[in-house]
Amino acid sequence: MCRLLSAKGNNINMKIAHDGWPMIAFSGFMTLAGYRISPFISFFLAVLTIFLVWFFRDPERIISHEGNIWVSPADGKVVEIEPAFHPFTGKSVKIGIFMSPFNVHINRIPFPGRVDYLEYVPGKKWMAFSPKASEENERMYTGLETSKGRAMMVQIAGFLARRIVCRVEKGMELNRGDKFGMIKLGSKVDLYLPVEVGPSVKLGQRVKAGVTVIGVSGK
Repeated sequence: MCRLLSAKGNNINMKIAHDGWPMIAFSGFMTLAGYRISPFISFFLAVLTIFLVWFFRDPERIISHEGNIWVSPADGKVVEIEPAFHPFTGKSVKIGIFMSPFNVHINRIPFPGRVDYLEYVPGKKWMAFSPKASEENERMYTGLETSKGRAMMVQIAGFLARRIVCRVEKGMELNRGDKFGMIKLGSKVDLYLPVEVGPSVKLGQRVKAGVTVIGVSGK
């Protein structure tokens, strides 16, 4: 069963995503156990543990509630802006966001709406920034019915990604900026915007989930 995590706060407190605690705890245990074998091994395991704590950081964000804006669903770099088609959305504009292992990996809802479509597709592990990753990699589709038309987020596993986490269910009513999942250790998120929504980002631009305005819909 999926559980909704709501976005709130003022970007002051730093939390750890609860999906990361099992990996952090295991790495911490191995660090302590490794010290019995070799302090040298324990040092590198400690570095790994610190990296995992940093990787699974979950900073709180100030979410704008301006009516017509769409916010980025992910932290990262815009690598694709192109026309697209999917049976759920119909004709749309796809914006691909590559998340490196150094980005925050919490994914957020871009616009208020109801979850009407969920589909998991197993697949390959191509590098997430590769265009073919959108069609061939393991991925999770989350479609929204919004007041401006249908939109969809696609969480795509990359070369290092081990697991896609989706924490919503069909019928859930979500607000802009709500957390809906994450991808562990490197990945990509594609956002399918209704054709009436004009993209407001450009290729190569760095974006932040729940903060960067990625598109603006007509009134």
